[in-house]
Order: sequence, then C-alpha cells, then structure tokens
Amino acid sequence: MLRETFTENGRVRGVAGVNARITVYKGIPYAAPPVGDLRWRAPQPAANWDGVRECYDYGPIAMQNRPGTDPNAFYSKEWHVDPEIPMSEDCLYLNVWTPANSTDEKLPVMMWIHGGGMQEGYGHEQEFNGENFAKRGIVLVSITYRLNVFAFMAHKGLTEAQPGDPCNFGLLDCVAAMKWIKRNIANFGGDPDNVTIFGQSGGADATLFLITSPMTVGLCRRAITMSSGFNASRIPKGVFDTETHDLAYGEELGKAFLDYLGVSSIEEARKLDADYINDKQVKFRAETFKFMTGLVDGIFCVKGPGRALAANEVNDVDVMVTCTRDEFPVDPREPFEEWAKREFGDYADGYIKVSKYKAGNDSREDLLRAANFSSMHASNRLTAEILTKYGHKVYFSLFDPYIPGDGVGAFHSCDLWFAFETLAACWRPFDGHHYDLARKMCNYFSNFARTGNPNGNDADGTPMPEWRPYIETGRAIEFGDEVKQEEYMDPVIRYVLDANLKYYGLK
Repeated sequence: MLRETFTENGRVRGVAGVNARITVYKGIPYAAPPVGDLRWRAPQPAANWDGVRECYDYGPIAMQNRPGTDPNAFYSKEWHVDPEIPMSEDCLYLNVWTPANSTDEKLPVMMWIHGGGMQEGYGHEQEFNGENFAKRGIVLVSITYRLNVFAFMAHKGLTEAQPGDPCNFGLLDCVAAMKWIKRNIANFGGDPDNVTIFGQSGGADATLFLITSPMTVGLCRRAITMSSGFNASRIPKGVFDTETHDLAYGEELGKAFLDYLGVSSIEEARKLDADYINDKQVKFRAETFKFMTGLVDGIFCVKGPGRALAANEVNDVDVMVTCTRDEFPVDPREPFEEWAKREFGDYADGYIKVSKYKAGNDSREDLLRAANFSSMHASNRLTAEILTKYGHKVYFSLFDPYIPGDGVGAFHSCDLWFAFETLAACWRPFDGHHYDLARKMCNYFSNFARTGNPNGNDADGTPMPEWRPYIETGRAIEFGDEVKQEEYMDPVIRYVLDANLKYYGLK
C-alpha cells in the first residue's frame, strides 16, 4: 500500500482506510491560506514543508452558516450532524483515497466538488467517503473550496486593483485543485491525463462553469453533473438569459455588502475578522435573499455555463448528467392556470394543455401531480439534449427509487448516498435492494471515469443493465427500485424541452 508519497511541496503520509487496501490522505494543502491580503484573491501556491506531513485529519471546512446547529433542518438530519466541526477561512485542502501500491499505476482519477449552492457544504461530509470508488480502482480526490461572500465577492475596488482576477475566487480554487491534480496525482498512483470532475447541486453548477471555461482546457477528460441547479427556473422563458449575472451586477452587490459590514473599501474589509464577516454574510442573505455566486468576468467565465452550452462553447469532454425524480417540486398556491400563465408566459397555453392531457381531468390535485415536474429535472434534461445535439457523447440518468424514512420521495441530494455507496452511514432504513442499487451506481460512475462508458459487469461478473447514450428524442436509464431503460419521456418534460430548443433556434 502507498502509505507515504510526495507532493510538489513535501512528503506526505496517509492512513489506512476502513478497507485496509485503501490509503487515505486527508488535509493536503493545494493552495496558500486565503487570509489577510489573500482574502478575495485568486489562490496562491501552497508553502513547502520539511519532513513528512501526517495527513491523518481533514482540513477545516470553509466559512459558512455552521452546519448541524439546527437539528430540525432537513439536511442536518441527513448529514450535517456535527456542529463542532472545525471551520476556518484557511480551508484550501483536499483529500485523496488511493488503492495504489506504487506511483506508476496510472489509475483513473475523479475529483469531487461538493454541493450546497456554493454557499455551504464541505468535501468530507459523511456521505462522501471515497473508499468505495477507490476499491474499484479509482483515485478519488475531494476538495474544499471557498464559499459565499468569501468566494464570490465582487467590487469595483477589486476590479481596479486586480483586473486579472476580480471575482470567482471559489471557482478559481477548483481550477487550482485541478492543476494540483495534474502536477501531483501521479505520485498517488493516478493518471493525470484521465481525470473526471464531478459534483452535485452547487458542485454540479461549478462543474459546468469549469467545463465551459478557457482556463481548464486539457485539465479533465470527463465530467459528471448531478442535479445541477442551472436553468431551474420556469424553463420555457429561456432560462439561459438569466442564469449568470455579469461583473457589474456583482460589483453593486459587493458594494451593498460592504455597506452592510460598515466599511467603505476592500482594504478595510480585508482587516475584518472572518467570523464577523461570516456572521454578517449569513444575515445579509437571509434579509436580502441575494446570493453571491459565479459571475461572467470575461476571464474565467466568458459567457456563463448556460449560454456557453447553447453556443456549443464547451471543452472537449464526455459528460454524464443525472438528477432525481422529485428534486424541488413546485406547489403553487394560486389556481393552476393562473400560476402557469404567470410562470410560462407565451408558452402557458401549451403547457396547460399538455398537463391536462397527462392528468386526464381538470382537478387541481391531479393537474399539479401531472404538471408539477421538478424544473431541475427538466433543466438537466435540457443540458443533455443540447450537448447531444452538438455531437457530445452524453449519458443521462433519472434517480427514482423508494426512499424510506419520511415519505419525501426521491429528494434533492438523496442520490449521494448511492453514488458513493455509503448507505450504511445514513439513518434511513435502507434494505437489500437499495444496497444493490448503490453498488451498481458506483460501478457505473467508476466505469465512466475509467473509459467514458459506464457499462460493465457487476460484482458477481454478470453484465449490468445497458446504459445507452442519450439521443435527441430522449433516452435515460432509471435508477429506481430496479435499474432499467426509461420507457417513455414525460410529456410535460418533452414540451418544456421543445419550447426551449425552439427558443434557442435548436429545433
């Protein structure tokens, strides 16, 4: 086992995983601490160290609304269970799970980008244990990156002082981690030329930013997006027009936040205590409902992921797109037709018609059940559809098994337990068929990272159900109580996709 190796900054020593065939390296710095004068700057190189660094403990999580403090919060029940977890502005660390016995094995590499809307979350949440990928011959890397105002502050003072990196610091952290992998992962038995980046929710959004950025060309071969939140407003309005703000918007929001802090310049703000800024950014979001996320800066982000997808300005990568059946369903309070006309504008009549067709009657309850698709489901389909139209090889899946415990359905993020095959750490009373599904999902993801094709044999040597690439008329594999090909596409989803494709001149 490769319990000790080296990085560009010094030697590191890992620890045996629960599976003793796996070595885990926790808390390796991939960039300098973004503190003091480095707050709101692009990540800088990590410092060298003498001797051997013992990588036995995870690094601190990024500054955020502290997880686990509200026991009644849905995701506190799910995985944010430790309110005492170390948290710091000094957070640019990554973790490596490797099955390698030597540095020359050239194993496929996967880099995990956690979700949380780019506001919260961390790369070593309990569902993200990388051992099950590693036992399949994958070198799994998870990263911590800056979030919320620490990651996405923009301000004219920043733009004038550092025009080469005025914003998007959290996403630049992800680029720095990708570059670290390119330079260092061979020392952990990984292949720097066979890297798959993948993320869920906000991490999937980050993944789309990365594969549409000129700064990441050649840094990965494949990408997996799980439940991206892009384009998740009412689809037929043409969500690509509104999904990424420009730098000027960010600068105005940054000015408002500095006023909220009680300071007038970036220099003053850099001198403030990180805990004070963190407390204020949590309250600022709650009061204004304005979130600082990625911006079109013309450097890292040229158009925004949605517009880049529509224009086929995507790096040369194979893509897997996944989402859950329910995600965040809509439950409008006003009458259905009023809601549809307000949300869908010129497309409302067609939307109402197809919803009534699906429902089979005009009762509000049945109409909502028919029409109340998750907009996130539709938007992820749209990503797959557009990439396929432009000739990219895309695999699409829909996650919809029975999730036991509280009757919330296949909710947003529940598929994480399955992709990482970590169900045993969950409180939910999963049974044998759930464990079978998790094993297969982790197999499919690992196979895709290895070759670009998710298909292969299960643990007993029998072929898993075939997962065929997406086609323009729609094709998905369903991860339900059994794994099977989708028999037909929901007509409401199909209507939404066609409306968007017409809007962009792609149909």
